Amino acid sequence: MIDRRSFLVLGLASGMPPLRVSYGDPFTLGVACGDPAPDGFVIWTRLAPTPLAEDGLGGMPSAPVTVYWEVATDPACARVVRRGTEEAVREWAHSVHAEVAGLEPGREYWYRFKAGQYVSPIGRALTAPAPASLPGALRMAVTSCANYQHGHFTAYGRAAQERPDLVLHLGDYIYEYGKGEMPCPGGNPREHEGPEARTLTEYRRRHALYKTDADLRAAHAVAPWLPIMDDHEVRNNWMSLLPAERREAAFRAYYEHMPLRRTAVPKGPAIKLFRRVRWGTLATIHLLDTRQYRDPLICGASFQECPESRVENRTITGAEQERWLLAGFRESKALWDIIGQQVFFGQRDKHTSGEKKVRQDSWDGYSASRTRVTRGWVDAGVRNAIVLTGDVHSHWAGDLALDYDDESSRLVGTELAVTSISSGGDGHDHDRARDALLDKNPHLKFHLRRRGYLMVKVTPTAVVADFKILRYVSTPGAPALTAATFEVPDQVPGLLRRP
Repeated sequence: MIDRRSFLVLGLASGMPPLRVSYGDPFTLGVACGDPAPDGFVIWTRLAPTPLAEDGLGGMPSAPVTVYWEVATDPACARVVRRGTEEAVREWAHSVHAEVAGLEPGREYWYRFKAGQYVSPIGRALTAPAPASLPGALRMAVTSCANYQHGHFTAYGRAAQERPDLVLHLGDYIYEYGKGEMPCPGGNPREHEGPEARTLTEYRRRHALYKTDADLRAAHAVAPWLPIMDDHEVRNNWMSLLPAERREAAFRAYYEHMPLRRTAVPKGPAIKLFRRVRWGTLATIHLLDTRQYRDPLICGASFQECPESRVENRTITGAEQERWLLAGFRESKALWDIIGQQVFFGQRDKHTSGEKKVRQDSWDGYSASRTRVTRGWVDAGVRNAIVLTGDVHSHWAGDLALDYDDESSRLVGTELAVTSISSGGDGHDHDRARDALLDKNPHLKFHLRRRGYLMVKVTPTAVVADFKILRYVSTPGAPALTAATFEVPDQVPGLLRRP
């Protein structure tokens, strides 16, 4: 095995001098990989020997730092196949995004970084399969909503132990609230530092605080991530009307701390996060942004009777993203089209009589937009459609239809919604208000308000989803349990619960 000291010696032969520097170990925030392609991926780190420094710059000097990286075919990084350098600069908080190419499709790699005399932890990466190939399986850990104040991130660590091929993060990677704001029922096990994040410095410090959590760092190091943003990376229930200065600060800090490609470099108060990742002909993953381009809410964000929200021209995706998504359905040759997005997609109607009462912040508040997207995959002849959803702090499983008010409307897809990593605290087995939605909405099949994650296995013949739960996050160390398992067979829409 090649240790860190040996890496320094090897570095001398490859133009990597073990220069002494005045700061401490800069790799306190770990390493990450993201957005795999058949020939490569992006690898990330950020130099921060003092991660919670008051100025948000991690204790780094103002000068640029040359960061060396290498990718190998073995876990000890002894068989190096690619290496290079990146300049980590103060303007981007000394973050590093190295886009690695020229690799073989469909295989494991390992990577690490070096700055000065320091060497980073080793991370595991995978390339996507060759475009025309049909892999036997894809295993994804699906995560969402990690509030540092509400509990420990044990679920990230448990997901990492399962060594998935991908980690799909559906938003609320951080929470913007200040110390003690929006407390967890029963009190906060941990606390944020400082006030609500509003400035670039404050967002940088908040991201750094979250990455001091060892379970989160383990989840980043174990597999490539596909991250998308929801609201708390910026502000609760934000949309395009939010002042540009705050969006610009939040987007910049998000990019600085995520394994994203250069196509996601923010341009002022705008960032492009919707994109696709293809896993051979087995699956195409469409990643959406349902915050940045949506029309304003009409009746608030909660469950409301609001017929005005059902007008035909309302959109949650914006016109450009909707065209991109529908074109992707038409062009897809995958067995499974998987839509990763933030807010609840299927209908959840709470009415007792008369007008619908649905959550306005979700696709229910943009039902015409939902119909256009659903009809888009139906008209395109998509073989199987799976929607993966975050935000709701509960596990849900449900069938999707074109018309939820017509019991004879055929099923056209499946929604699997993941609970939170920690938001909401320990949770409970039954929630009277949410459980009542199962009775009123027969297409909804399962609900559980515990913390956890989803493990989704995609094969040519079926998608199988294990709903993983942790019974407590108020203290660390909870085991992960499988609360339910659902199967979606190929070309047979409709959830089947496994015994």
